[in-house]
Amino acid sequence: MQTDDLDRRLIVATQGGMPLVPRPYDALAEQLGIAAAEVQARLAAMLESGLIRRIGAVPNHYALGYRHNGMTVWDVADERIDELGEKVGALPFVTHCYRRPRHLPDWPYNLFAMVHCKSRAEADQRVAEIAALLGSACRAHDVLYSSRILKKTGLRIAG
Repeated sequence: MQTDDLDRRLIVATQGGMPLVPRPYDALAEQLGIAAAEVQARLAAMLESGLIRRIGAVPNHYALGYRHNGMTVWDVADERIDELGEKVGALPFVTHCYRRPRHLPDWPYNLFAMVHCKSRAEADQRVAEIAALLGSACRAHDVLYSSRILKKTGLRIAG
């Protein structure tokens, strides 16, 4: 997709987040000197082309009471990882699920799934549910619990 100066300005204006106002597209339109419909159309075109991946809220799970957050890591057969990853990723309590390379002999895990929970007992229950879903396809697993929140950001371009 070809981008122009206005697309770049729109990306810069939104890369830190959408304006937290009742009508964010109107606020962006005013900032950029264009119509809100054009803001929406340009963002839709960028989504369609893959230039941007998503527009969505990123809640602070700690502020929402989810303080027991674990990255579950699983050692599953490589030939089944796509199938199993789809199943784990479809669980309503899994927020991120993806394949990562193993680093043998110290790190045998190739499937990662993030769970956010309000108690350690709930987190342990969720891990058990994933383990049950994976069954004998899971050779080993572990849980890496968060000790603090990290600021997550994607690529930023200069204004």
